[in-house]
Amino acid sequence: MRVASRIAGGVIIVSLLAFLFYPTFRWLVISWLNNPYYSHGFLVPLISLFFLWRKRRALFEERGEPNKLGWIVITLGLAGHLVAMIWQAYYLSALAFILVLFGLLIHFCGLLVTRQLLFPLALLLFMVPLPLIDRLSPHLESLTATYATNLVRLLGIPAESLGSQIYLPDTTFVVAAPCSGLNSLVSLLALAALFAFLVRGTLAAKLALLGTAVPIAMTANLFRVSFLLSIAHFFGAEAGMTYFHNFSSPVLFLLAFALLIGVGKVVGCSEVRQDI
Repeated sequence: MRVASRIAGGVIIVSLLAFLFYPTFRWLVISWLNNPYYSHGFLVPLISLFFLWRKRRALFEERGEPNKLGWIVITLGLAGHLVAMIWQAYYLSALAFILVLFGLLIHFCGLLVTRQLLFPLALLLFMVPLPLIDRLSPHLESLTATYATNLVRLLGIPAESLGSQIYLPDTTFVVAAPCSGLNSLVSLLALAALFAFLVRGTLAAKLALLGTAVPIAMTANLFRVSFLLSIAHFFGAEAGMTYFHNFSSPVLFLLAFALLIGVGKVVGCSEVRQDI
């Protein structure tokens, strides 16, 4: 009877959350389908659910006494959701949803179990498209164009840049949003957070690992654009755009992740946690 009441209570809570946050969930799915910076968004909830499943024993066997602090967190989350709906700021609503989940765990499972499940909850932050990312894109486009131009000049290639445009003797390239480096930056940050959680190491080492994800992603993208300019100069623009542009992005992303693993070994984060 007790198990049945728990299941019924869980179904009611999930149904209420689905009803309250349906517009937010719809916005998230549309964003994941159309926003190139967050195409990884579909994977994040699945990975979080996987880690929650791995910790299911803590949820059912190790949970402590209900904590009233949970109601405070839930109230704050629901208030944030209400304000976000008035402003139609769906990204704030998505963050409020994570806060509500956090409050529910505190209330029903206690602080000790919630602490064990903190990473799956925090990982959900990487599924929320933030407006700041789109605003950064024009600045990174111009920055990438400038540094890529300076880099190919070292190879003797006559190149000039103006804003996000790069001029070669026979052609002109525009560093658009997909080539600004933000796509790989957002994805690599999420991957770095997952990697830091999976390996053993001190908190300082894991923070260093996360911090290096930014320069690694930007450097990898800079070399990608520079290689593209070099190929276009020596073999023609069509060769660069047709044969190199499409497959270079995943290849350099894998290279960036390999560099991240290398940094992990340097800072002492190379062994996978036994409890994972």
